Amino acid sequence: MKLTTFFLFLFFINTGFSQDYDITSKLYGTYEKYKEEKLDKRRIKHHEIQPLIAKHAANPLFTVTKVGESIEGRDLKLISIGTGDTNVFLWSQMHGDEPTATQAIFDIFIFLASNGFKSEKQEILSNLTLHFLPMLNPDGAERYQRRNLLGVDINRDALRLQSPESKTLKRVRDSLEADFGFNLHDQSTYYNAERTEKPATISYLAPAFNYEKDINETRANAMKIIVFMNNIIQKYAPGQVGRYNDDFEPRAFGDNIQKWGTSTILIESGGYSNDVEKQEIRKLNYVSILSAIYTIAEENYKEIPIDEYSKIPENDRKLFDLKITNATYHLLDKAYKLDIGINRLEVDKKENTDFWYSSRILELGDLSTYYGYKTLDATDYTIKKGKVYPNELHNMDDINQINAIDLLKQGYTYLRVARLPLEKLESPIPMNIIGSTYKVPELQLQIGINPTFLLEKNGKPEYAVINGFLLDLNTGEGVFNNAMIYR
Repeated sequence: MKLTTFFLFLFFINTGFSQDYDITSKLYGTYEKYKEEKLDKRRIKHHEIQPLIAKHAANPLFTVTKVGESIEGRDLKLISIGTGDTNVFLWSQMHGDEPTATQAIFDIFIFLASNGFKSEKQEILSNLTLHFLPMLNPDGAERYQRRNLLGVDINRDALRLQSPESKTLKRVRDSLEADFGFNLHDQSTYYNAERTEKPATISYLAPAFNYEKDINETRANAMKIIVFMNNIIQKYAPGQVGRYNDDFEPRAFGDNIQKWGTSTILIESGGYSNDVEKQEIRKLNYVSILSAIYTIAEENYKEIPIDEYSKIPENDRKLFDLKITNATYHLLDKAYKLDIGINRLEVDKKENTDFWYSSRILELGDLSTYYGYKTLDATDYTIKKGKVYPNELHNMDDINQINAIDLLKQGYTYLRVARLPLEKLESPIPMNIIGSTYKVPELQLQIGINPTFLLEKNGKPEYAVINGFLLDLNTGEGVFNNAMIYR
């Protein structure tokens, strides 16, 4: 950036934007007052948000309109508020398993209906009309899956428009002739900000509208809003912002909505340490989206230099849930040094309202260019297969008598249980459970296997990795959710 441009940017940050950053701090500090408490888990369903929509429909500030139906006949509703000439359109959960921003939208509704922030809300609602389509793919949400019931990725259906959900999104955008659009998604928690160990908690994109990636006024305005939002997120999650590659995708809605004249901001909610249900990321969505809406109302964004956009680190995908480095592994009587990258993969339970973990080794070898939410330097530690506890338990209730940490210290990682109920999917203690006739295979580290082993020093187990969860056997510390059951 030229020096004059840099000082211009600082000038607007320190003067014109001071009011916007004041509201950001207030929004963050008062968030719990406006949080929609009925939505506290990611796997939300269409029927759960209907009473919330009905509650706001009873408020004369809001207008609720049925704008379409999903393939299975679930209503798609547009919630609008404000009287301004500038139309801002926000749509969420185009992919059914990406609900973080959906929750934030309902937080925003409570904020807009409240008595607080009167002057700021007056500025927003007199200058803008806000339109929210909070769950575009309810059939996918019902199954907690990316695609709709047709098996189509709605975000690749902007040209063919085969899905009714796609037709609805296009029709609403066109009818509003929206000036700004917020395309709200979730991304994998394994994205990191390029060449850093920090997760890409929030990632942005001002989509290209042609193969040449030209920048017209429409796209430039989206870039300016993203620069503004990036500065907000840096305050609460420093270094944890990424930027998507902007190669033009002619089938994608974001690229086409940009092409059709709406300044389009893609927001992707990624990972944040110890935030499995993404509630802190939900809060960051709430704060940054409302702040962006406020700066659109104030029109302060217009003077932001777009040079800052390209300085946001690109998204990379080099994060593991657990990274173990420099571990000694014996194979065919030879010792090798290995790094191990482990991810804990979610498996949905019946009704898709909850999940359990089935972990996998994703990578082996030199992982010096990769990172972990948790990293253990296993220098001087040797990987060992765990043993099966010799005393078979009668049923699952007998597990309550087991001290798992004590058994892990003795080298046992498996418990044999005679009667395993079919409905039981996962082990509640940090030991894998096996049936009466199950034979535990030899430990041979390979991509795709379940990571269960011990880390020994001087012949003594000091760490256990059970279904990808790391436990310190000296202190008993470690994050644990579930182990495996093998019948």
